[in-house]
Formats: sequence, structure tokens, C-alpha cells
Amino acid sequence: MSSADIMPIALDDGRIRVVIENVQPAVDGGRFPIKRIIGDVVEVFADCFADGHDVVACALLWRRAGDTEWHGTPMQPRGNDRWHADFTVNAIGRWEYTVRAWVDPFLSWQHDFSRRIEVDDVRIAASSGAALIADAARRAGTGSDAALLDAWARELAFATNAAEGADADALKRIGADAARGSIAQRYPDLTHALTCPQIYQVTVERERARFSAWYEFFPRSASDDIRRHGSFADCEAWLPYVKRMGFDVLYFPPIHPIGRSRRKGRNNTLEAGPEDVGSPWAIGAAEGGHDAILPELGTLAEFRSLVQAAASLEIDIAMDIAFQCAPDHPWVTEHPEWFRKRADGSIQYAENPPKKYQDIYPFDFETAQWRELWAALAGVFEFWVGQGVRIFRVDNPHTKAYPFWEWVIARIRAQHPEVIFLSEAFTRPRVMHRLAKAGFSQSYTYYTWRNSKQELTTYFTELTQGPGRDYFRPNVWPNTPDILPAALQYGGRPVFMARAALAATLSANYGIYGPAYELLDAAALRAGGEEYLDSEKFERRVWDRDRADSLVEFFSVLNRARRANAALQRDSGLRFLSVDNEQIIAYAKTSADGSNTVVCVVNLDPHHTQSGWVDLDMQAFGLGPDQSFQLHDVISDAHYLWHGARNYVSLDPQRCPAQIMELRAHLRRENDFDYFL
Repeated sequence: MSSADIMPIALDDGRIRVVIENVQPAVDGGRFPIKRIIGDVVEVFADCFADGHDVVACALLWRRAGDTEWHGTPMQPRGNDRWHADFTVNAIGRWEYTVRAWVDPFLSWQHDFSRRIEVDDVRIAASSGAALIADAARRAGTGSDAALLDAWARELAFATNAAEGADADALKRIGADAARGSIAQRYPDLTHALTCPQIYQVTVERERARFSAWYEFFPRSASDDIRRHGSFADCEAWLPYVKRMGFDVLYFPPIHPIGRSRRKGRNNTLEAGPEDVGSPWAIGAAEGGHDAILPELGTLAEFRSLVQAAASLEIDIAMDIAFQCAPDHPWVTEHPEWFRKRADGSIQYAENPPKKYQDIYPFDFETAQWRELWAALAGVFEFWVGQGVRIFRVDNPHTKAYPFWEWVIARIRAQHPEVIFLSEAFTRPRVMHRLAKAGFSQSYTYYTWRNSKQELTTYFTELTQGPGRDYFRPNVWPNTPDILPAALQYGGRPVFMARAALAATLSANYGIYGPAYELLDAAALRAGGEEYLDSEKFERRVWDRDRADSLVEFFSVLNRARRANAALQRDSGLRFLSVDNEQIIAYAKTSADGSNTVVCVVNLDPHHTQSGWVDLDMQAFGLGPDQSFQLHDVISDAHYLWHGARNYVSLDPQRCPAQIMELRAHLRRENDFDYFL
């Protein structure tokens, strides 16, 4: 091999000896931002080291995106060349961080100086140290630190050069001054420092992105008279009902004009009668498209009034954004180039064989006019943000191009960082995760089909402890208008209660499609399928919300418990507990500061009482091995006194299949009076 075959290493400065590796947290090496909530502490780790025995120092740098100045804090060693520091994100929006490391001449000198023995060796080293301290004084500029360091350098130099010469111990005492040494470390020599070229990003969102309870219903079914179409005024009358159950996000399916061409009839039939209202997801008609409102629902002013009324009750209105068109959407005639064509030149309707959606035209994200299409779709979000909407549930985002989502979410958040996006993508795991990386605040999950103890344990361990924990926020739904799971079809009231309790406690974000859920609607269109009979997707319904068997009060208790316990307001802190019965699942959640712990036990068998012994890791709960402690079940209001690591549980599903128990440590006063924290 000739020298010409050897490619030289490209270096800006070959004297930079430090190495920075494995910066965490990082999503795809920093390609995508991690997600946090305002007020969170962002913990950063990195491997930093160099050749030889010199001392390495490193710092964490961070700033709000757009700022010119970086803030910095020293990183602390964690062993094996691993370093750690953190910073707090105190505003929503985009933040940035990176790591700087260097071989530190002063710290290297200080480390070796304390180990020297011979007086001549100490004197020579002290002279070198005085020069290093003087350099630090110059870097300090003016002020008290500079004056103190300059005096220290002079003192050490004088002791070194005195006619008689200070002895080794005296020199060491001067050079090893810890207080002045810590000041010198504030002004390191960064001549040969390395700053990690990758700038890592953090998307910081408001609290509702991490902790929310969603309630979905169809505005057109808000009327109490089947002969009268529901309106925004009717929806406003529903707000106290939603508030009573404790939901803080009220989500509507699309509220736009519904196409008349190829309109679907009841139960998804191909022939619609004159009274059939069609699917809200078949968007667009003569009255307008994605920036218009179905006239039967009301006016834009009435919609804004509803948004404001909901906000007064601390409820967000979430809009469904479905980027697709009915055949008579204005865009179909104005921009036919935005849609895919069939071999005969006609526009291709949506299908997912064997399912066909003849009333929907999907967009072609490979169109030559993709820039114009992107701009129009971004305009839909911008229009509704202008009407006061701050949460969007996006329908089937996995059938649209990933670059579009990354671009449009960044565009909206640049002006409105408080906007939250929920990805409704029931698809392959990697696709779901890519959408989360692209910017979606929350993501639908496979919870709907995870029923057994093993399935639930494995899946939620992955969600809370797997690599996606820094960017994938689960939002779990036991049902949707599209999905009536088999468990709900056959399990009766106990399954409805159990699945709701699991959703509300395993995940900080959850939702239900109601009133179908709280009114126990379990009628399927056909055996073996997941479609609702008389689905609201294709017709209006009237719901008797005052039914005696309604789960309204159950949801009130669930959501009240979530608001009262910080442990249930985040996904971290989840640990599953061992139970000697496969029909019982038990787990605990602990708040970030460790002050609040909730223990949940759920009977997965809807037909029989199940019992078992729960094993606790007492140390993990901050309890002694034989300590007694109290558990308060917020559902039944019962109090249980448990003792030690192994305790007995029994749940009758006909009464209540779940226990949600606040843990309170049991202490004993000197006068033998029991009390609980």
C-alpha cells in the first residue's frame, strides 16, 4: 500500500486529546429532540476521557433555542469515565444542550502536586502551579476572583523562590488550598477543549401533554331528541357532565361539512338514504372544506363560544384533523393534482384491504405540487389555532409523509409552542415511534388489545423503561369509535371497569369514547369483528346519560384519584409487583420526588373472585422490612393495614374489579399511639 492510499485524519487541532461519547438522553444520536414538560429537570450523561493520566473536566451547556449565550454547569464523575449534570427547563418551546470536555492543566497539576514528596520536586511543581494559577487569574479578568487568584499565585511563587525556600509541607499547604482551588476551576484553560459537535434538542411542552384525560363524543349526537341534529349549543350543555367525570380534554370527531357523493349509510352500507348523515371523516362538500363547519352544528362564532366555555371549566377542546377529502370537497376540483389517480384516470379512494372507504380520497404526498399541498394543510392547523384550539388529534398520520409532519409541527410550534398533537396511528411499532420522533406530543398505543397479565406487564415495561421513554408518550384508549374490543363485548360491566382503571393508572394520558363506554355499549356489528352495531360514525344516536348502571361516578373517582396523586401524573415510576395469581395484576407508581406512592391491584377475570399474595420491595418504597403501613382504597374508601413485604388481596369483580390505594407509612409514637403519614 502506498502512502497515497492512506487517507489522513481530518483534524482542526491535533492537540485536542479528549473524547466525548455516548451523550444521553439522545434520540437517534440527536437527530430528533427528547420530550419534557415545563419545570422538568433534564439529566444529561456523557462518557468523557483522554489518553494518559491527566485529569479531564467537562461541562454541560444548555440554552433556549434562539439564544446566543449558553449556560454551563460542571459535570460530576459517576465512575468509569461517566459524567453527569442537569438543568431545568422553565419555559415551553425548544431547548438545546451539548457537552464540552477538556484535559485540565490546573486539575492535573493539583492532582499530582499532592502526591509529590521530594522538596526539590515539590518546589519545581509549585512554580508550575503558580504559573497556572496566574493564567486563571488573567482569564478571570477583573474583580474579586481575579484579585484572589493573583494573590494566591504570588504567594505560591514567593514561597517557591524565597531565599531560604519553604519546606515541602508548607508549599503543599499553600498549593492545596481547596477554597481557592475551587475558584480557579471556574476559569479553566479551554485552549484545547472539545465541544460535542452535536447539539441535542428538547421539546418542552405544557403539563397537559404529559397528564390528560380525554373524553370523545360526537357533537351531532349531543341532542336529546333523535329528530334534532346536535349543535355546539348542545355540546356546551354537556360540559358540566364532562367536568363531573373529571375529563380535561373534550375531543370531537371532524366538525366539517360532510360529503354527499358516495356517502355511506348506516352500519357502513354503500347506499345512503335521504336521512343518512354520513361519516364525519368524509370531509368537504359544497359548504366548504377543512376550514368550514357543518352548518347543522352551528357557526364559527358559536364554536369559539364553546371553546371559551370549556376553557372556563379547565377543559381543552381537541379537534380531529383528518387530511383526506370527500369526492365533493372543493379541493378535488380546485387541485386534482393533489390526489392519486387510478389507471383509468379517476381519483383513487382510500382503502386498506379488505376495508374500502369509497367516500374518502387520500392525498398524494408524492405530487409534483407537494409544496403547495403542504402549505394548504399547514393552513388548516393555523386556521383552527386562530379559533382557540390548542389540541389536535390527527387521524391516520402514518399514511402521510414523515417529513411533512416534522415540518408542519415545527412550523405551528414556532408560533404556538402550547399546541399539543396526538397521533392516532394504530400501525407497526417503528412507524408509531417515527411519528413520535417527528414531533407528536402523544401517541395511541396497543393497549386496546393487551389483555393478559403478561401482555400488560411486558408492554407497559417497554413503554416506561424502553428506549422510547424520552420521546414516545402513550395515550391509552380501551375503546374508540372504530374499535369495540372483544373483551368489552363479552366481559360485561366488570371488564369496562377494569379496563378503565388500568388505562387511568398505567398511563398518565388516557381516553375513552363515550357515552358508549360509560353506558356499557357492547353490541358488535358482527361476531368476531370490532365494529359497533349502529356505529355513530354513520348515524346520530341519543344517549340516556342518567341510566342507573352508568359508570359516570366510577370515572369521577378515577379522575379525582389521578388529580390527587402525583404518582399517577407521569409514566415514570411504574413498577410491577409479583402476585401468585395470573388473574391478578398489581403494580405501583411513585412520584418523581418519592413523596407519593399508589398501589393498584386489578382482577382480570370478569366472572370470578380472585385472590392472591402481593410481594412488595419494601426498600424501594422507603419502608423497613417489617414495617406496617396503611393503604387507602380511593374507590371503596376502605383502609387496609399491611405489614411487611407479603400481603393478601381478594377482589370480587361483581362489586369492583380494581383497587387504587394510596400508600401511607405507618409509624409509632413513643406513647404507643398509632398514626399515619
